Amino acid sequence: MKTILMTGHLGLIGRYLTPLLVQQGYRVKGFDLADGTGDICRSEQLKQAISGVTGVVHLAAVSRVIWGERNPELCWQTNAIASEQLLKTACEQADVKPWVLVASSREVYGDSDVLPVCDSAYVSPVNIYGQAKAYMEKKALEAREYGLNTAVIRLANVYGCTKDHKDRVLPAFCLNAVNNADLRVDGRNHLFDFTHVSDTVKGLSLVIEQLENNERNLPPTHLLPGIGTTLGEAAEMAIKFAGSRSRIIEAPSRNYDVSRFIGDPTQAKELLGWQANISPEQGIKLLVKAFQEQLQEVPA
Repeated sequence: MKTILMTGHLGLIGRYLTPLLVQQGYRVKGFDLADGTGDICRSEQLKQAISGVTGVVHLAAVSRVIWGERNPELCWQTNAIASEQLLKTACEQADVKPWVLVASSREVYGDSDVLPVCDSAYVSPVNIYGQAKAYMEKKALEAREYGLNTAVIRLANVYGCTKDHKDRVLPAFCLNAVNNADLRVDGRNHLFDFTHVSDTVKGLSLVIEQLENNERNLPPTHLLPGIGTTLGEAAEMAIKFAGSRSRIIEAPSRNYDVSRFIGDPTQAKELLGWQANISPEQGIKLLVKAFQEQLQEVPA
């Protein structure tokens, strides 16, 4: 049985990707600060964990833009420097080098003048989170010169789980709508390409299949539906599907946020045979329903 090391396996994506990979016949070796199995900022732990694995799915990160702004040093150390160390460690494996899939972000594009954004668009991040991810991408592609098979996959506003951080935008909207609480919208007209977690992990599993088949030189690719939804529209959907009395409270946008992004999903379809099956409207409806069911399970 082939073993895959998954950093950040207890995060949103890892919780859904792990059972899918197990179902496909892999053994998943978790490496996460949350349960003490590993800290990517500790090189000795990385060396021990990576030994003998077939591949690495690198999800561990300071995973939110706002957290990066609050602690830019930690964001850079974790998302850039520790990721670079992981790639170096993989390159140094004496026997067979594992393939490495790094999870990047649409934040690397920054505020693009042209929508939809194609995968090959110029990388121009506007915040420390995006800058650190862009650095990681650069190092992942450079590692190919040393024989490491790498893939860079850019994720876009992944959502769909009630166990996600409650202040992420869609979980916050859906939970507040279910509870008839006000929905705070930081930039009502900000436009994003929301991707359901079930679609995301299917795409990642297809990338892993390519890497397992020794497909090399995959270009950086984003996984997204290619459907733009404003924050105002998303908030209204959550209220509608919850049958809620919630109000929308508008707040000014944050100066470190990308304000508009829609991606072109063509490359993922052509390279991987992947396309999103769940639209943002369907996904918000599903998430509202999940929060409603969770609320009903709580004893009075």
